[in-house]
Amino acid sequence: MMGRLVFVTGAAGYVGSHCVLEFLVNGYDVIVIDNLVNCVITDGNELPESLIRVQHLTGKKIKQFIDGDLRDSHLLDSIFANNDIDVVIHFAGLKAVGESIDKPLLYYDNNIIGTINLLKTMKKYKVDKLVFSSSSTVYGEPEQLPITEHFPTGQNCTNPYGRTKYMLEEIMKDVCRASPDWSIISLRYFNPVGAHFSGDIGEQPNGEPKNLMPYITQVAVGVRQELKVFGNDYKTSDGTCIRDYLHIEDLAVGHLKAIDKIYNNNFPGFHAINLGTGRGYTVLEVIRAFEVATGVKVPYKIVGRRPGDACAVYADARLAQEVLEWKATRGLQDMCSSAWKWQQKNPNGYRSKINIVQILLSKL
Repeated sequence: MMGRLVFVTGAAGYVGSHCVLEFLVNGYDVIVIDNLVNCVITDGNELPESLIRVQHLTGKKIKQFIDGDLRDSHLLDSIFANNDIDVVIHFAGLKAVGESIDKPLLYYDNNIIGTINLLKTMKKYKVDKLVFSSSSTVYGEPEQLPITEHFPTGQNCTNPYGRTKYMLEEIMKDVCRASPDWSIISLRYFNPVGAHFSGDIGEQPNGEPKNLMPYITQVAVGVRQELKVFGNDYKTSDGTCIRDYLHIEDLAVGHLKAIDKIYNNNFPGFHAINLGTGRGYTVLEVIRAFEVATGVKVPYKIVGRRPGDACAVYADARLAQEVLEWKATRGLQDMCSSAWKWQQKNPNGYRSKINIVQILLSKL
């Protein structure tokens, strides 16, 4: 494993940065690319702030950072031509459900075209190992729960974002059918939340948060006045949507396990694997859990349903345990407390000043 070179797309984002940290800690060399659409770069720095902090936390350097877009096929060609890449971890993509409904062409262009360019370049340079950042949205509105990997995908997708993930999985299946040596693991996430235990890297949405936890923490820290709860007339215990929330550090370990599986085993073909806890919580349950974990009251207001939202979605995560030897170990209280630690230390997200001395001392 030591010295293996991983190419990470969308590496500076929420999920990408936590995974890069996990890869560096475990001895991988890392090259990253990001188009910076969801990043903060502070004055005088070339690296996004999230990756600067990752380097400080790990005491290790990212081998190379590229400011670029996967739709630039010439750039991708130069990256692969000049590096002996072993495996690709593909996070890059737009991911807001509501925005995808308003701007479907933007999502199809960015997510589909960028990934096709990536796959074509991988094929050209004989890089045939890929871990793909997929989503539980490929299942759409499930007919029963919990959701296993054998459930149909694409048929009930409720938004263009989910359809892009579904379409890309179908493309990857075809690639594996045509080239049996390829090995692709598609990790279908169920609602990543929380932050690194240090509180120094976490989730920073651009503008108004599209996901529940950062909205809660911004209300709690006083950035926003109240939380919007989208609908209370769903067929659940309290009328609000149910989701399977997964700690971001557990998710990062899942990616490490996927890389290990590709490297250390003969694992050809396309493999879809759920990453979740197997437990669903309503929106109001999450709010109450946050208040218990932090002692902070979260004012909220019930508003109309949000287009594209499914009523209840949670995973059957047994396949991940069987195939990857992975299981979520952190509960909802850990998710809430870590998210709050990040928000308290960084009220303005990555634009907040960071104390490097504290980071270094925390590693001793």
